[in-house]
Amino acid sequence: MENLKFSVAMSVYKNDNADFFARALQSITDDQTIKPNEVVLVVDGPVGENINAVIEEYSNKYDIFKVIRLEVNGGLGNALRLAVENASYELIARMDSDDVSLPTRFEEQLGVIDATEADVVGGFMTEFVGEENNVIGCRDVMLNNEDIKRDMKSRCAVNHVTVMYKKSAVLAAGGYLDWHYNEDYYLWIRMLLNDAVFANSDKVYVNVRVGEEMYQRRGGVKYFKSEAKLQGFMLENKIISFPKYVINVAKRLVVQVLLPNKLRGWVFKKFARTNRIER
Repeated sequence: MENLKFSVAMSVYKNDNADFFARALQSITDDQTIKPNEVVLVVDGPVGENINAVIEEYSNKYDIFKVIRLEVNGGLGNALRLAVENASYELIARMDSDDVSLPTRFEEQLGVIDATEADVVGGFMTEFVGEENNVIGCRDVMLNNEDIKRDMKSRCAVNHVTVMYKKSAVLAAGGYLDWHYNEDYYLWIRMLLNDAVFANSDKVYVNVRVGEEMYQRRGGVKYFKSEAKLQGFMLENKIISFPKYVINVAKRLVVQVLLPNKLRGWVFKKFARTNRIER
């Protein structure tokens, strides 16, 4: 597995917290049992001195950083598209700028890729508020290719922040494209249509930093329209039936538009997360 070289695709922008960003970088470099061969970091528009200082610190500490600076902010989908296109290696791990990868994440993912035909390998993710040990829930996912593709008809069945994928398979499906808050789900659907092979581990790969604003971001008319449009895309491509389309859109209308933020948060914690905290 140590002979399997891989890149990490990341982006950072002006509203990111520099301390959280530094912790994310630490978790994929200092803390990993197998370190990446390259980190492709897209700086999505101008950023402040604190973030630039973190970039300089880690670029000086490790010679694996490839930093791409954009003059204007183009959004996450565009940033990740550039990161994937500029990655030097076939295997690419996705990493957010404020989350924490567990120390054996890359080692375990490389093991799955080495032993299977998977094009995308994800895992479980925990969510924490404040301190990293204050875990409030876990997002479980189906494990094998058939179950993942079936689950994809109802929800995003791969945790984006946990994935390692093959560059060729991502590009063959068209790569990252802009789709409000759903760049990942849209990509997985297109990869599904392109017969990509998915796999998830039942181990936690990433501890995700969340807050109450997370549930606000998961709601609102704009978010609902994005989700409904994606369901329409699946209907048009015969991934789901019309009755399934109606059910999916109705559920999202209730949760994302009709529920207040606090009640939406309770629904997510109750029905979309488990209490599993062991890692």
